[in-house]
Amino acid sequence: MQSENPIGVFDSGYGGLTVLKEVVNKLPQYDYIYLGDNARTPYGNRSFDTVYHYTLQCVKWFFDKGCKLVILACNTASAKALRTIQQNDLPKIAPDRRVLGVIRPTAEIIGNFSDTKSIGVLATPGTVASDSYPMEIGKFFPELKVYQEACNMWVPLIENNEHLNHGADYFIKKHIHNILGKGKDIDVLLLGCTHYPLLIDKIKEYLPVSVKLISQGQIVADSLADYLHRHPEIETACSKGSRTEFFTTDSSTDFDNHAKMFYGTEIISKHIDLQ
Repeated sequence: MQSENPIGVFDSGYGGLTVLKEVVNKLPQYDYIYLGDNARTPYGNRSFDTVYHYTLQCVKWFFDKGCKLVILACNTASAKALRTIQQNDLPKIAPDRRVLGVIRPTAEIIGNFSDTKSIGVLATPGTVASDSYPMEIGKFFPELKVYQEACNMWVPLIENNEHLNHGADYFIKKHIHNILGKGKDIDVLLLGCTHYPLLIDKIKEYLPVSVKLISQGQIVADSLADYLHRHPEIETACSKGSRTEFFTTDSSTDFDNHAKMFYGTEIISKHIDLQ
């Protein structure tokens, strides 16, 4: 049975499932809908206009499903589309609804983890090109030095289930070496893509023990709980039946086969067409 007003969680593919898992663990009472735009993934190498167009199309789909609140659990979509959607589109098409991202909640607290005031961000080329992390972090921690590294092969490796094979080590080692070379005093590395938690064990093999590795799932879950507490008009509009539905723009069979790797449990998704 379809939920009346679920919370929408969006990603270009599977990575947002790592965020959804933490959100459901933190706030199990709500209904959720997840959409992976797998037919058009990855977003990381696409233009700002294309990512904006795709993301807005998906946001409108969530609104048609009754969502009052949508989380862009995708760093690239948060970097390239969120602000335009919030400022230009929502006032016209849905002034009573909200769309949130994953960059700002992370930026609000990331400085608290660093003693040297120097952090690195590992992300997709699109997120790095947007400079969203340095800009957002600078609002909360202006003293923080932020270094970025675009890891263009990481998402394809993960989505093709090659990330645990020896061939992936070259690309992981390469980007860890690059980012640590940019800032010698880096003591925090942020995984600025929701896919990257699947690489944590391999990343740690090439990371000094003095460097903290931060992923976003728990941060976003905690931030959402706080947001709902501060916005009762949104919180009361979200239905509470502890139901979660999964949708994909590509093959539901393929999605289900890969999703367990990200979500931790078996799921059954439905295919949708956005064209």
